[in-house]
Amino acid sequence: MGVDEVVNIAQLKTFVTVVEHASFSDAARSMGLSQPAVTMQVQALEADLGVTLLDRRYRKVEITESGRTLLPYARKVLAELDGARTALDQLSETVTGRLLFAASTTPGQYVLPRLLGGFLKQFPEVGVSLRVFDTAEVIEKVESGEAQLGMTGAEVHGARVEYESLGHDDLVMICAPDHALLKKEEVRFTDLVDEPFIVRESGSGTRMVFEDAIRRGGVDPAELRVVMELGTNEAIVSAVEGGMGVGVVSLWVADKALQLGTVARVPEGSFPLKRPLFLVMPRTTLTRAADALVDYLRQALGS
Repeated sequence: MGVDEVVNIAQLKTFVTVVEHASFSDAARSMGLSQPAVTMQVQALEADLGVTLLDRRYRKVEITESGRTLLPYARKVLAELDGARTALDQLSETVTGRLLFAASTTPGQYVLPRLLGGFLKQFPEVGVSLRVFDTAEVIEKVESGEAQLGMTGAEVHGARVEYESLGHDDLVMICAPDHALLKKEEVRFTDLVDEPFIVRESGSGTRMVFEDAIRRGGVDPAELRVVMELGTNEAIVSAVEGGMGVGVVSLWVADKALQLGTVARVPEGSFPLKRPLFLVMPRTTLTRAADALVDYLRQALGS
């Protein structure tokens, strides 16, 4: 490439987004563009540079050696541009911008939706996209810069992010209303080893907190008789209602079923488990919009 050639910033952003999603279609959805538009942007960048950046064999997208060489430079250019925009935004009283907020299941489905409406009324020039992932994925999204903020029910140690305790969630252990465990005055973790358990998938914050609790109670999580792994807390409640076994879910999720009497709380002395919710932030300067949302959540959740 000659030194006088100019690379289009939009093309660089599209290239980085495709690499981060490993998919043209997923990148297109995240950018609000059509897939052909994303493909054309990448092809134009490759034509400008005279190299192949992405290998599209067998419906898979793999980055080439040239693409790996360009990637850190492209990210640096985009970060510098974001920094310039932030500096310019700070000259104005109006908070603008778009945010991707990644959240694990409980905060993403029960906590944040009721709070974001008030924030958007206060800051109408800001756009927020809320997406739900498991805890490990939320951390990954914030760590990579794909999401500007995150919220989870557990920490992943060693991740290159900042955590701030913000609000809390209560986990309850539930069973069918006619379960034999309800006849006991007190249940201990050691009494539960032979019970069929329905748990969240690996990577779920609910599962991480529950497994830490039973370790403290003297039980190795590997000793539990896990009969089913499910992707949502609602699915666990349904399985427990159907008599499939014992489960641990957020009280927000179980509350309706408890009131209806279709499930009951297991009388285990450690429950409910009060777990903090964590705001997950990158180790970089927040955009003005992200900073405004953080301040709003601190006030709303009483931190």
